[in-house]
Amino acid sequence: MRNFMIVWLGQLVSTMGSSMTSFAIEIWSWEITGKATTLALVSFFSLLPSIIITPISGVIVDRFNRKLLMMVGDTVAVLTTVIILLLYLTNNLQIWHFYLTGAIVGTFNQFQKLAYSSSISLMIPKKHYTRASSLEFLSSYGSNIIAPALAGYLYTVIGFLGIWLIDIFTFAIAISSLLLVNIPQPQPTSETEKIPHLWRDLGLGWRYINQRKSLLALLIANLLFWFPHDVGDALYAPMILSRTNSNSLVLGSLASAAGLGGVTGAVIISTWGSFRRKIHGVLLGMMGAGLSKTIFGLSRTPWVWIPAQFCSSFHFPLNGSSEDTIWLAKVPPHIQGRVFATRSLVVQAASAIGYLMAGPLADRVFTPALQPGGFLVGSLGGLFGTSPGAGLALLYVICSLCMLLVGLIGFFVPILRNVETIVPDHDGELVN
Repeated sequence: MRNFMIVWLGQLVSTMGSSMTSFAIEIWSWEITGKATTLALVSFFSLLPSIIITPISGVIVDRFNRKLLMMVGDTVAVLTTVIILLLYLTNNLQIWHFYLTGAIVGTFNQFQKLAYSSSISLMIPKKHYTRASSLEFLSSYGSNIIAPALAGYLYTVIGFLGIWLIDIFTFAIAISSLLLVNIPQPQPTSETEKIPHLWRDLGLGWRYINQRKSLLALLIANLLFWFPHDVGDALYAPMILSRTNSNSLVLGSLASAAGLGGVTGAVIISTWGSFRRKIHGVLLGMMGAGLSKTIFGLSRTPWVWIPAQFCSSFHFPLNGSSEDTIWLAKVPPHIQGRVFATRSLVVQAASAIGYLMAGPLADRVFTPALQPGGFLVGSLGGLFGTSPGAGLALLYVICSLCMLLVGLIGFFVPILRNVETIVPDHDGELVN
C-alpha cells in the first residue's frame, strides 16, 4: 500500500487546508449577510457544474491518465485560491466571487475525486478495500479535529489572508505527493473498449447499474439518505451561529468533535474491517447518524451538541467504507470511472437540490414559523423554543429523522439487504 499511502497523506494535508478555508468562508459570509441562504448557495454553486460535467468526467477518467487528472484538479484549486486572495487584498472580494470560484473548483474536483476513487482498486489488493476506504474517512474527519478549531483561532489572529496562504501551501504538498508515485492505468478488456465512443461510453455507467437491480437499490437508498443530510448540512452552521450569538469558537469545537468522532470510527473500521456483510454497515451507519443528528437538533447547549456530533460522525466511516467496498468489489476496474460517475451524478443532483431548497425553506418558512407569533409556536415552541435558530433546528430534526428511516427501512427490502449475494464480484466471486 506504499503508493496509496503517499497519495493519501498528500490529500490529508490538502484536505486540512481546504477545511480551514471553508470554515473561514462560513464565518465571513455569515458576518456579511446573516442569511442561511448565502451559505447554502456557496455549496450549491460548488456542486452545480460538477453535476453537469459528471457524465463526461467518467469517460475521461477511464480514457486519460488518472494521475494527471488528479494533479490538474489540485492545480486549479491553487489558482482559484490565489485569485480570491488578490481580490481580498484589493478590497474587491464579494459573496458572488465564492459562487464563481466554487463552481470552477467544483468542476475540476469532480475529475480529481473520480480519478482518485477509480485508482484505489488498481493500487491495492482487494482485501484492503475496506481499510483504504476507512482511511479516506480518517483523512476527512482527521482534518476536522484540527482545522476548524485552528481556523476559529487563526481567523481572529491572522485573518482571511493567513488562512488562504496556509491553504495554498497544503495544495503544493498534495501535488508533490502525486509526483512521487506511479498510479496504474486500467487495461481495456476487449478491442471494443479500446475505441472511444462518446454516446456509448456516456450511457455505460447507467446501464451497468440499471441491469443490476440490487446496485440500483443501493444507489437509491444512498440518494434518499444524502438528500435530507445535505438539507440539514446547509442549516448546520447558521443554526449554531444563531443559537450562540455567532460564536466561532463553539462552531469550531463542534467541528473538532465531529472530526474526532469520524477519526475514531475510521480507526475502528480500519483495524476491525467492518461487518462480513457490508450492507449491514451501510444501513446501521445510516441509522446511527440519523439518530445522533436528531438528538443534536433537539438540544440547545454545547454539552449535548458535542457528544451528539461525535456520535453522528462516528457512524459515517461505517456507512461510507462499507458502501465503497461493495462498489469496488462489484464493478470492474476498467469501467469504474463511468460507473462511479453515474453514482456520483445521482447523489450530487440530489445534494444540489437539497442545498438549493434549504436556504429558502429556512429563511422564509421554518424561521418565521417559530418566531414569537409564528404558526408553529403553540405546538412546537415548547420543544424548540422561539429564540434565533429555533426554526432551523426544527427543519434539521425533520431531515435527521428521514435519514434514520432510510436505514431502518433498508433492512426490510430484500433486493437491497441481499445486494452482496445477488450481484457477484467483478472477479467472479460471490459472497455467501
